Amino acid sequence: MTQAAADPRYGAAPPPRRRWRLSWNDPRTRNLAVQAAAIAVVAAAVWYLAGNAGRNLAARHIATGFAFLHRVAGIPIAEQPIPYDPATSTFARALLEGVLNTLKVSLAGIVLATILGTFVGIARLAPNWLLSRLAAVYVEVLRDIPLLLQLLFWYTLLQTLPAPRQAVHLGPAFLSNRGLRLPGLVWQPAHSWAALAALAGVVLSVLWARRARARQDATGVRPPVWPVAVALIIGLPVAVWAVLGAPLGFDVPVRKGFGFAGGVTVSPEYAALLAGLVIYTAAYVAEIVRSGIEAVPRGQWEAAGALGLRRGAILRMIVLPQALRVIIPPMTSEYLNLTKNSSLAVAIGYQDIVSIASTTLNQTGQAIEGIAIIMAVYLVISLTISLFMNWYNARVALVER
Repeated sequence: MTQAAADPRYGAAPPPRRRWRLSWNDPRTRNLAVQAAAIAVVAAAVWYLAGNAGRNLAARHIATGFAFLHRVAGIPIAEQPIPYDPATSTFARALLEGVLNTLKVSLAGIVLATILGTFVGIARLAPNWLLSRLAAVYVEVLRDIPLLLQLLFWYTLLQTLPAPRQAVHLGPAFLSNRGLRLPGLVWQPAHSWAALAALAGVVLSVLWARRARARQDATGVRPPVWPVAVALIIGLPVAVWAVLGAPLGFDVPVRKGFGFAGGVTVSPEYAALLAGLVIYTAAYVAEIVRSGIEAVPRGQWEAAGALGLRRGAILRMIVLPQALRVIIPPMTSEYLNLTKNSSLAVAIGYQDIVSIASTTLNQTGQAIEGIAIIMAVYLVISLTISLFMNWYNARVALVER
């Protein structure tokens, strides 16, 4: 008798593998046939739709392809993250402006919604009755109002501000129905080098954090990380900027004619879209944060309190790091929703990728290509956000030994 058969601690021998038979009774053959049939149906549907679209376009003498991207656009764009001239710039350049405008509002919205939602979610669990009730009202009210109505509300509210000649003077800035006019930094080569130094500081900080973690695993002593990170990310760029002469100049806005000259403008369309997205999404983020904190066992609070830690320190150092493992997966969905909800910008006149692509297809007649570009842009942005959040989720996940 073998040791495996005599000792019950050893598991039974694995069953012999069944041979693959070319028969409908074999599960593997049946599954393969069903999958092949599904693929064939999808391929046939795509072939039929593509052929039908090609015949309809040919009947209407509409050209297909993306050659129109190299033609002069002639589309005026108010929000210009990069230089753009409607008299000479192509449709490709105009669409790139739309992509950058979408990223500008989406990335800022994700950061601000996370900060606001975290504070509201923590406030819902606060021992202060009034603060927790106000946070609850915020969440329940704003989640039940459609986002489009909130965008229209904020845009209408901003339009009620005074005209430029009666603009509210806020120090060096002006607030009017044309937006917020702020002093702009006069960019010089020293600033570019400082920005590169800041990027290098981030990379070096990540490498130092990894080395500190490895040293802690080997010796039990963790070298300081945050002081080094602050020195690299802040001190290094400041030092580079100072060595290159420390240039610092601002383009201060002034009243001129019926408007302003100089400075940079935060348009009412961008402000309304950003405010609507942040305030609406933060209500959902608050519930995610609240549920993540409540998922941490109560014993963690009690044990930390027994050690003499204050409530704020317990929340920051003990509870939130554990709650992240519950918070991050649903938070990814909210980030994706915020990015896709930014397409409602067309309702208030903000020129994102949807607005500019819609104008492009109206001018060129390339409807299929225009819709395909919009879909591809949102697909790439969504997949990028998902990949980053999945990577971060794997970083904070518990590792079972």
